[in-house]
Amino acid sequence: MHHLLPKRLALFCAGALFAVGPDCAGALAADDGAGPAKPETPRESPFRPDTRVTDGSVTIGGRKIDYQAIAGTLVVHPKGWDDVAKPHEDGKDAEDDDHNPTAEAAMFYVAYFAKGAPAPGRPITFLYNGGPGSSSVWLHMGAFGPRRVVTLDNTHTPAAPYQLVDNDESLLDATDLVFIDAPGTGFSRLAGKDKEHAFYGTDQDAHAFAEFITQFLSKYGRWNSPKFLFGESYGTMRSAVLSNLLQSEYELDLNGIILLSQILNYDNLLDNSENNPGMDVPYELALPTYAATARYHGKLPGMAAKSMADLLHEVETFAMGDYAHALGEGAALDPQRFDAIAERLHAYTGLPVAYIRKANLRIDGGEFEKTLQDDADETTGRLDGRFSGPTLDPLSKEADYDPQSAAISSAYVSTFNDYVRKTLHYGAGVAYKPDIDLGNKWDFQHAPPGSGEKLSQATNVMPDLAAAMKTNPDLKILLNGGYYDLATPYYEGIYEMKHLPIPGKLQANIEYKQYESGHMVYAHQASLKVLHDTVADFIRRAE
Repeated sequence: MHHLLPKRLALFCAGALFAVGPDCAGALAADDGAGPAKPETPRESPFRPDTRVTDGSVTIGGRKIDYQAIAGTLVVHPKGWDDVAKPHEDGKDAEDDDHNPTAEAAMFYVAYFAKGAPAPGRPITFLYNGGPGSSSVWLHMGAFGPRRVVTLDNTHTPAAPYQLVDNDESLLDATDLVFIDAPGTGFSRLAGKDKEHAFYGTDQDAHAFAEFITQFLSKYGRWNSPKFLFGESYGTMRSAVLSNLLQSEYELDLNGIILLSQILNYDNLLDNSENNPGMDVPYELALPTYAATARYHGKLPGMAAKSMADLLHEVETFAMGDYAHALGEGAALDPQRFDAIAERLHAYTGLPVAYIRKANLRIDGGEFEKTLQDDADETTGRLDGRFSGPTLDPLSKEADYDPQSAAISSAYVSTFNDYVRKTLHYGAGVAYKPDIDLGNKWDFQHAPPGSGEKLSQATNVMPDLAAAMKTNPDLKILLNGGYYDLATPYYEGIYEMKHLPIPGKLQANIEYKQYESGHMVYAHQASLKVLHDTVADFIRRAE
């Protein structure tokens, strides 16, 4: 993980990433009280928008598409920001005024516009990863950018040199693309008073993205284009809040939202669910993914003859039926029933019955990843259960790392750093931060629609997506998930969608697609093609 910039903003020379003003604090000098009051003065910003423009082409489905690539930044501010600094009556500087914050972020993006495409009818899609604290390098280099890094399917990709190829599955055949780095990630930077508090939070982050999107539409004249959001992982949570915010506060209806590896309610998170006793739903929603992963690694010999569809249907039925009822009984569960459920879990997970009994029928993600291939001293991947790697500590209770992240991250980060500087001519002398460690800096408290205040509970943005769908009943949703995703199990997303507080008729606006892959569906090349075709078709139908 990379750390945040120090509080003092580094200065860059002319032609580098950001143009820097003479006063990096961005505020007026304090009034000493002598003489007439100072007139209102435009605020001095440490950031100014910056762009680099290049041309390229890519062949998709046998058709050559010429495009213009724009790498740059847009400056955004937190909610309540005023672009004029107003001195206090007591002579203190306006930077001390909580109602006139000075924090700001330069948000980095790479936009790809197909040449010769009619405007405004050409769709535009805004893409971002999650974390929170992740840049968009993963979707950019692995999924839909015009160039794609090649990685091995389910094993560790050897060190550099890596192969960067034209991406046959880029979405440029269906939509223009804008890859956005969240504040503080990638080439995005923060400055000003309380900058981390201003941008690091569920609601603060959504506001920053709303400001970015509306600025971008104005800058490039795309207000009348069909508009789509594409978020992965925490990016799905961002999309839920952002879609409602754009509609309710910016009067901007979206055409569609594409969700990949969804998590909308943190009570459904599989990791560390043992610290949330009484909430058994995560164990139930993860069971189909446990079964798919165990089957992939040959741990379910009794299920080998079943098709994937038949197996998962059977496990889903058991998970939400007998298993859910058993967990719901808690300590009142009959011992014979307890033993019968343990045997069924063994049949669907490949884990030893004794281990399942000791775990009280409740195995979280880290425990499953560590234990599934314990006989071979192998740890199973979290983001993609098809991956395995040597166990770091054979005596540990849970997995100590994610073999998939270790297998492909260097390839993604290395190729993007090379590509963005040599091809897009951006970022010379500046570090790109693929992800940042936010630790306890992120404000997970969220004010759902109509609440008026942030709630002290696990973050749940299902009401936001529901509000967006109800206020824009034409809004279409596409939910994508990988069978082997142990971070955000595919059935969790389905469960959340089926429990959205929306009228039954709006459920028809939601489409579902699962893939023979993991969290990063596109890391499996065959799944990437299906993902491209599915998303492209969705965009064309939802325009």
